[in-house]
Amino acid sequence: MAVDQTVSDRVFTVPNLLSVVRLAGVPLFLWLLLGPHADVLALVVLVVSGITDWLDGKLARLLNQYSRLGAVLDPAVDRLYTLATLFAFLMRDIVPWWVVAALVGRDVVLGVCLLLLRRRNIAPPEVHYLGKAATFNLLYAFPLLLLAQGGSTAAEIARPIAYAFTTWGGALYVWSGVLYVIQVVMGVRAARAGVAGAAGA
Repeated sequence: MAVDQTVSDRVFTVPNLLSVVRLAGVPLFLWLLLGPHADVLALVVLVVSGITDWLDGKLARLLNQYSRLGAVLDPAVDRLYTLATLFAFLMRDIVPWWVVAALVGRDVVLGVCLLLLRRRNIAPPEVHYLGKAATFNLLYAFPLLLLAQGGSTAAEIARPIAYAFTTWGGALYVWSGVLYVIQVVMGVRAARAGVAGAAGA
């Protein structure tokens, strides 16, 4: 039986509440990492964020509580966690600067693309599954990178797994950005062709 996935203008939904809880965790996460260096508590915040990220999507489907706010808020919170984590890891020399530059540069380019589309009144392309897979990998990589700090047995075990998730997730993240730019270029060209066709009709 098909579920009616109607997108509403509702603000107060369970998935949106979970996204707000995740959003509130961003400054807490940054403070734990950069202030007292409470890595275990920061790891807990990251894990809770990952669980609530999965849960809000699941509940949106089960409760049929898709909303326009949720469609914007959920990926925005994902992006904030990614940027906050990269910033904190850079400050603590957990990841090299070029990794941060590549991932942040990708988001900057996509932000410019979105502005371009809005100026031309063109709808943005749908989120690509590779982008979701990249975010999924990075959300696993970040807690593992945190766990990999130090010389404990757990850190030794976590380190290669963390590097693998970081490499794979980072590569997918950049590649999904390239695909998004290609979609934007194709969309702009199609819009121009449509305008030229309408003018010549």
